[in-house]
Amino acid sequence: MGKVINNKMRTLLIMQLLLSKSDENHRIGIDEIIKVLTNNGISGERKSIYDDIETLKAFGLDILYNKEKPSGYYIGNRDFELPELKLLVDAVQSSKFITVKKSQELIRKLEYLTSTGEAKKLHRQVYVANRVKTFNEGIYYNVDAINEAMQYNSRISFDYLKWNTEKELVLRNEGGRIEVSPWSLTWDDENYYLLAYEEETGIVKHYRVDKIKGIELLNEPRNGQKEFKNFDITRFAKRTFGMFGGELEQVILECDNDLIGVILDRFGTDVIIVNVDEDHFQVRHEVAVSGQFYGWLVGLGPSVKIISPKHVAEEYRQRLTDILDNIGGDND
Repeated sequence: MGKVINNKMRTLLIMQLLLSKSDENHRIGIDEIIKVLTNNGISGERKSIYDDIETLKAFGLDILYNKEKPSGYYIGNRDFELPELKLLVDAVQSSKFITVKKSQELIRKLEYLTSTGEAKKLHRQVYVANRVKTFNEGIYYNVDAINEAMQYNSRISFDYLKWNTEKELVLRNEGGRIEVSPWSLTWDDENYYLLAYEEETGIVKHYRVDKIKGIELLNEPRNGQKEFKNFDITRFAKRTFGMFGGELEQVILECDNDLIGVILDRFGTDVIIVNVDEDHFQVRHEVAVSGQFYGWLVGLGPSVKIISPKHVAEEYRQRLTDILDNIGGDND
């Protein structure tokens, strides 16, 4: 029995060595394999090592051999290629809803998916410490609780937080707990949001997951099935700005042709575009009219104007007037 266990351990150690240390530029020779086995108290003959390598190949590992010096074995194709891991590392580092601590933990785990030599290339120039990151380590438990509620078709209640001028997170809604039916989680503008149906108002609302505290699963089934049956999350994200809600309006904008890329990035390539003349086009899209929407227009400057509805154009004009009135300094 001991010999059988020893043989199994030998095979596993060889697999671990190849996965963690080898790649096309870092090959493992038989002598190095024997040395690792010996250091772990396992004897390894060349023939048995060759047999183990063939077993691992049959198991599905892409083990290759290169005769060029330094000759040796290495793992060819892996589940994740290096460019894919780099992309995942960048996503983790740049995500605001993942804390610095959790970002570092996730990146270390991603490094285990390649060799130690290749893992050094994952030390990207997107530095975690210089990013605006959430502080809320409980976000992961929030996500887990929300997913559990959706799995068991349960409503949830929670406290919702907001920042005060002392840079403290305090309760919103005068401390009253929010009760909703959770239906989806979405990532927008580098933040994680819960999309839920609120029974009191009968509408779909969204909540920042990192500002949710104390989730409790209620012994009541979810409502809002009708609202979410054909709910299009992509469409919802396109018509909101910074996930700020507002009255839905079919808005027509007239833009300089130079803004076509900006418009398509914002609303998608299925948006209705009508050429006005050689220099301008119009776009029609449903948007949630809010301060964030008007702020987006301000950023585009005089290259865009609201054609309709007229009341939206007038509200935008009034907001610009209010902004000018609030500018400090000498007005003489």
